[in-house]
Amino acid sequence: MTDSLINLLIKLVIAIACGSIANILVPRRIPGGLVGLILIGLAGIWLGEWAFALFRKEFGINFAFLYWQIQGVLVVPAIVGCAIVLYLISAFVRWGRFE
Repeated sequence: MTDSLINLLIKLVIAIACGSIANILVPRRIPGGLVGLILIGLAGIWLGEWAFALFRKEFGINFAFLYWQIQGVLVVPAIVGCAIVLYLISAFVRWGRFE
């Protein structure tokens, strides 16, 4: 029980870190503050790992830096996924406010 709770906390810290790095790459205001950052981080991790698995299967992409991982989370695909999710979320939030 405590091991799974610690694992979840580590994943949340990784999600916050990946979301923060994505915020540096895509300088947009994160809607929702810290909760928004965590949700964007978790969604980005999922999207990045899913897309990486798809590209690896379909196109045979096999670069060593894409396999860097912390606690089973692939870091580079997670950061790219977070940047994509952040861009899409902030674009839709901005579009909804001004249009």
